[in-house]
Amino acid sequence: MMPFWIALQFLTIFPIQLKQLPSPRQNAYSLAFYPVIGLFLGGFIFGMAWGLNAVHLPVLLSASLILTVWVIITGGLHLDGLADTADAWVGGYGDRERTLKIMKDPQCGPIGVLSLVLSLLLKFSSIYVILQTQHLYGLVIIPVLGRLTALFLFLTCDYVRAHGLGSSFLQDLPRKLLWFISFICLLACSVLGWVGLVVTAVFCSCLGYLRHVFVRRLGGITGDTVGASIEISECVSLLSLAILLSMRLF
Repeated sequence: MMPFWIALQFLTIFPIQLKQLPSPRQNAYSLAFYPVIGLFLGGFIFGMAWGLNAVHLPVLLSASLILTVWVIITGGLHLDGLADTADAWVGGYGDRERTLKIMKDPQCGPIGVLSLVLSLLLKFSSIYVILQTQHLYGLVIIPVLGRLTALFLFLTCDYVRAHGLGSSFLQDLPRKLLWFISFICLLACSVLGWVGLVVTAVFCSCLGYLRHVFVRRLGGITGDTVGASIEISECVSLLSLAILLSMRLF
């Protein structure tokens, strides 16, 4: 169970105390539990949305509370990666080394702040629409799709930092298992019918584009770009779900 606890400790703020330092193999296998953590987060968000709806709290306030808890429970980990990546992408002027150097800077520039504001604004408005249309089950799949992003990028990209977080366990990845888990999770989205299939298609398109951009600029991925990808793909999937529900096409 060590890989599960590693994933839970890394992706949430829960105070998990590991009894020993994880091995590279255990770190690699923890990726298999990322969608499980996503499902846990999605279930928690769904339960919160259902509870707030049951007490007839105004939708505007409910959406604000859900987003706040969503950010807190994940520790803002991916938002940090988004801000660092946005700063580096604009400030790097297309240069690989300059981009990587800016990513290591702990300070957040104006582009990073803007990316956070826009991301949270889109998430908030999307959650509002989902609550308003009463399709709460859609909230369950979004965190799962977001965590699948990490699996796909580690499976298909090189890790460009020799001493980065992902470089130590990349060679120990259980590739067949991760591909199987990814397929099952994408297939499970079909439980939402055509809405789930369209959201999945949008998610896959977004993920493919992000991979293309990272490989072209950096030759691979870093921890920050993986975090940014989780945040972006999650936001795009949530937005597409809200648009479909608001247009009442399905």
